[in-house]
Amino acid sequence: MTRPAISDSPSPTARSRILHSAHDLFYREGIRATGVDRIIAESGVAKLTFYRHFPSKNDLIVAYLEYRHARWMGWLADALARYGGGSGAILPAVEEWFRDPHYRGCAFINTVGELGATLPEVVAITRRHKDEATQVLAAVLPASKQRLELAQAIAMAIDGAIVRAQFDHAPDAALAALDRIIRSLLATKT
Repeated sequence: MTRPAISDSPSPTARSRILHSAHDLFYREGIRATGVDRIIAESGVAKLTFYRHFPSKNDLIVAYLEYRHARWMGWLADALARYGGGSGAILPAVEEWFRDPHYRGCAFINTVGELGATLPEVVAITRRHKDEATQVLAAVLPASKQRLELAQAIAMAIDGAIVRAQFDHAPDAALAALDRIIRSLLATKT
């Protein structure tokens, strides 16, 4: 997934710089491992400016997930279209993401693992993200009564492949297994 520009404007706002810095640091290093002072330093804003936009780190985490959701959903729709827009586009799109040099798994799965028990908003945002991603997958599947059920199964298989590719540090085995699962599901449900 290519990195977006901080903003389309020549001088991004302080809020967008904070959010973009938090996005990169949270995704790359983890939320708990990234302190507010580091985000302030990376974004080049004053501490008062940071807290004016994000009164707490939890507020920033929620904004990060919302930003990541919008960015990732846009990328997913674009990638599926670039690979033909049908069910055959799913695996190449996932492979593109897994092979991105910045890949570190699913930001939502990672965040639930880190904070799901202590920050309920994380679970709610993740559930919405996964539901919307499933709907996007369903839209590229062949029309059938089982389309949503099939999309849910494929989404679950993708989540498993995400985790496998993340800890293997090489996506080949995860992609091969995902390919077999998708082919099997498509053969039995269509």
